[in-house]
Amino acid sequence: MQKKRWRKLGLMRRVLTCAIALISFVALFSAHLHLFFPPSQVSMLPDPYKLPTQHEIRYQKLSRERSWIRPHLSKAPLPALKICDMVAVARIINATLVVPELDKRSFWQDTSNFSDVFDEDYFIKSLVNDVKIIKKLPRELMTATRAVKHFRSWSGIDYYEQEIVSLWDDYQVIRAAKSDSRLANNNLPPDIQKLRCRACYKALRFSPRIEAMGKLLVDRMRSYGPYIALHLRYEKDMLAFSGCTHDLSIEEANELTAIRENTSYWKVKDIDSTEQRAKGYCPLTPKEVGFFLRALGFPPTTPIYIAAGEIYGGDSRMAALQSRFPTLMKKEKLATAEELDPFINHASQMAALDYIVSVESDIFIPSYSGNMARAVEGHRRFLGHRKTISPDRKLLVRIFDKIANGTMKEGKKLSGRIIEIHKRRQGSPRKRKGPISGTKGTDRFRSEEAFYVNPLPDCLCQKESTENENSTMVMK
Repeated sequence: MQKKRWRKLGLMRRVLTCAIALISFVALFSAHLHLFFPPSQVSMLPDPYKLPTQHEIRYQKLSRERSWIRPHLSKAPLPALKICDMVAVARIINATLVVPELDKRSFWQDTSNFSDVFDEDYFIKSLVNDVKIIKKLPRELMTATRAVKHFRSWSGIDYYEQEIVSLWDDYQVIRAAKSDSRLANNNLPPDIQKLRCRACYKALRFSPRIEAMGKLLVDRMRSYGPYIALHLRYEKDMLAFSGCTHDLSIEEANELTAIRENTSYWKVKDIDSTEQRAKGYCPLTPKEVGFFLRALGFPPTTPIYIAAGEIYGGDSRMAALQSRFPTLMKKEKLATAEELDPFINHASQMAALDYIVSVESDIFIPSYSGNMARAVEGHRRFLGHRKTISPDRKLLVRIFDKIANGTMKEGKKLSGRIIEIHKRRQGSPRKRKGPISGTKGTDRFRSEEAFYVNPLPDCLCQKESTENENSTMVMK
């Protein structure tokens, strides 16, 4: 009888021990589940740079073992916007991103690598929780089947989820042969827009030596007082590409035409310069910029930093602007030849120095809304809507032509009109609208007044407002 009782007690002990072990295991497993899949309340915290966790993302899952994308960044000397697009694309198709390769065969013949311009390690580390980025393809994939793909411009999520993802059926590596304007600006999920912002304004920073030189230029520019950074895009490549020959000699116009015709990847060859200018598609000339700045009320003593490469026509073309604003500065004036020597033959690195001085300026004014101008303006909006004056070129050239033919004169009345036109073109928060239906390419950016379809939140980089905060969503 006593033996049976002890047997029952022993059996109960074993059952209790198993039960306790099972409960402990479940509790431990539950803790790990919460570690990797946090409860929904956590994801609702107002973090402007937080992306949804992986189980919340609706994008098709792919094997990272066979998903590699390598962007080839072409044309622009400072391809920051293109890099941000490629980071977003890699996220959309769940691919491993190989550090972008900078074009060495473009107009500038720049031999710079990614690490010469940007802090490569910081870039990879900053995006480690968003996109897997590696410096180069693994050795075993060097000879793998690969697709060389020109991603379609202005494409949305569907294009990448369907057409590009389907390439993984036949290829292990995709090489993005062209990367400019590959991703739509509007109608993208907020997490992808925020990733773009973080890639551009957080993950991408210049290499240490460029950062140091850029800050030195800013300090020296500030010694003259509050300054304007003028992105004067009156350079040979831009004039040749755009076909803008206003106020140039026949010989100069012919030279630009020859450059355009001999540059194979510039598809448009026959351009009407007068029509281009009338539509506002040409960069302002240095002379026109001088008139514009004086009409806005800037005194002759205003320090101006010229963020540009070699101005077409040299000092003679700059004479009219120099006469109105004698304190014109550029890299070559602010730094010694020895200080600039490491950067001098590298267009992308020289452009990076201009970018730093432009972002830090008191006022930024672009003479043309190209890639760098848009990148600087976006960065300045991100930093608190720093003042950026965007000339209305289409209206201004009409005024310039009337002054030239004597039907209009400079003076307070005209100055007041130009100031009024540009009151709402100074980088202040505004509602960003979708482009007019059917517009393509750069026409999507031509006129701010035309963006009246599908109102959208503007700067998704910034923190959204909540009931417990005083901050508001600001627009880019």
